[in-house]
Amino acid sequence: MSKDQKIYTKEFKIEAMSLAETSSKPITEIARDLRVSDSTIHNWRKQFSEHGEQAFPGSGHQTPEAEEVRRLKRELEVVKQERDI
Repeated sequence: MSKDQKIYTKEFKIEAMSLAETSSKPITEIARDLRVSDSTIHNWRKQFSEHGEQAFPGSGHQTPEAEEVRRLKRELEVVKQERDI
């Protein structure tokens, strides 16, 4: 039986991190109140510290680096096909 993955908005993630930073409550309690795991909040904090405002691009949106990699892979595939012809 598969478990449905909950999708959270960028605003929700930022608010959860803000609560973890400013609240006197432990992260485990904040996570329980928000119905997420404490490791999820830690992961969000890590992503935000690594990518800043570009963190959490949303469904179908990619960071500029990921978009560039995708574009280059597509371009490489076209060049390989042209070479094989």
